[in-house]
Amino acid sequence: MTRSFLLVYDRSAGRLLSLVEHPTRAGALQARFDTEKQHRHDTSIEVVVLTAASEQVLHRTHARYFKDVGQLASDWLRHVAEA
Repeated sequence: MTRSFLLVYDRSAGRLLSLVEHPTRAGALQARFDTEKQHRHDTSIEVVVLTAASEQVLHRTHARYFKDVGQLASDWLRHVAEA
């Protein structure tokens, strides 16, 4: 079963502002539209709805929302060295 998560990300700061799980995809999408309205004048704010089996899966599949640039670069270098 997949779960729906609303993420609010500040691109300029490179950090996740909020992560909220919603019981339904429709509820998550409505929350997205409402949140986008709140931030419509701030182009650095990204609002997305993602679905995954768990929050831990999101951390693996969408790491850019959860790690800073240094962590992402370190992960990339480790993968290159293993290849």
